[in-house]
Amino acid sequence: MGKTTGFMEFERKVSADAEPLARLEHYNEFHAFLSREEQQTQAGRCMDCGVPFCQAGLMIGPAASGCPLHNLIPEWNELVWQGKWELALRRLLATNRFPEFTSRVCPALCEAACTCGSVTGSPVTVRENEHAIIETGYAKGWMKPAPPPARTGKSVAVIGSGPAGLAVAEYLNRRGHSVTVYEREDRPGGLLMYGIPNMKLEKEVIERRIRIMQAEGIEFLTGMDVGHTVDAAEVAAHYDAVVLCCGAKRPRDLNVPGRDAQGVCFAVDYLTSVTRSLLDSDLSDGKAISAAGKNVLVIGGGDTGNDCQGTALRQGCTDLLALEMMPEPPAQRTASNPWPEWPRVKKTDYGQVESLARLGKDPRAYQTTVQEFLTDEEGKLCGAVIARLRPERDPETGRTSMVPTGETFTYECQLALIAAGFVGCEPYGAEAFGVNLNARGCADAPDYRTSADKIFACGDMRRGQSLVVWALREGRDCAAQVDQYLMGYTNLLF
Repeated sequence: MGKTTGFMEFERKVSADAEPLARLEHYNEFHAFLSREEQQTQAGRCMDCGVPFCQAGLMIGPAASGCPLHNLIPEWNELVWQGKWELALRRLLATNRFPEFTSRVCPALCEAACTCGSVTGSPVTVRENEHAIIETGYAKGWMKPAPPPARTGKSVAVIGSGPAGLAVAEYLNRRGHSVTVYEREDRPGGLLMYGIPNMKLEKEVIERRIRIMQAEGIEFLTGMDVGHTVDAAEVAAHYDAVVLCCGAKRPRDLNVPGRDAQGVCFAVDYLTSVTRSLLDSDLSDGKAISAAGKNVLVIGGGDTGNDCQGTALRQGCTDLLALEMMPEPPAQRTASNPWPEWPRVKKTDYGQVESLARLGKDPRAYQTTVQEFLTDEEGKLCGAVIARLRPERDPETGRTSMVPTGETFTYECQLALIAAGFVGCEPYGAEAFGVNLNARGCADAPDYRTSADKIFACGDMRRGQSLVVWALREGRDCAAQVDQYLMGYTNLLF
């Protein structure tokens, strides 16, 4: 799609980022996107390739290749190239009801699998084309509430309002079922609201979409912690079906001496406290965990670790060290990681760029982990003993693990943030509904149906910690299963 020779004529061009030191002065998004005309040119680079891997969503190697939602990328690239923005919006919304989220926080699996990227080394700007389509839709007033023309008389409770919960609610409501979303926090959005910082996803983006969903008939109840303050049995008795979308928020902990020191906390708690304080009082209430004037140790890489780095720098930390257990990735694909697999290469994200600007260094230390937290006489964190690691291959299994080399060093710090991933859902929600957990600590729901009658589960709660785009896919597929259960058939299949 697009212009037949566009990939040869037009160079890839993406949004410009605000200068690092300038954007550290605020918590807002910092991208200056292309004009609509420039974005149309970028859409013209789409190659009309025979097999659009960008939309395939195939499992190749250890990860998916292409978009898990099977977005009709070549089709809406063609429409953008032609300037048919409203038609492009319709084609985009046909498979992805929340492109305002994915165009901001998705790592763009589509671009990694783009044929143009394999041929020219510069993939089509799929994510920013998507961003332009949805934001044009809002600017032009095309994103309007569209309540279902009729109701089925069936009711569904969705527990959790993260991306999976929003997707389930959206599709079931469009089908005509009455949907109520229960959220334990004070604002809907789940991971989107409190797990992702404003710099990546400003909260007005979530709130404007919630307003549309409310106008379409979806009810959101906040401050409702089902399984704790709200009786799960009463919820189950009141609805024809219940969908658990409670995420995988049980963080992986560190079992090392000094773990109970004041100043050691989980990354998700840190990020949540900052975002809540920012929204409630523009940080004036003093309720955010603060990195101001402190040396900060971030334990774990990935998106969460990077978000901690960017947040700590904005709060005014004096130094930053980020521990990465695994070896430093290569700068380019290796022979064992060919296209269209997701490239397992070194990525320098916004947090590291900002650290280089503010502190003059990339904060990452590869092949390291915490051996011990050090405390002062008051029990406050004052440092950490860091162990260096090396890879060791088991000749019997072929697996490689990281083992201590015996070499250590001490890092003085006053705040340590554990961003070592998650080990499943918080059990109380599943237990309250009588839902079994599997060996990974997630809801046991192979086809989205759990062991309990009329109880379904999807998203991270079912598959484990994953991407927002996978949560949206899970929510969409789960909605079809719920609809089949309620009606005996479904037209929500994609």
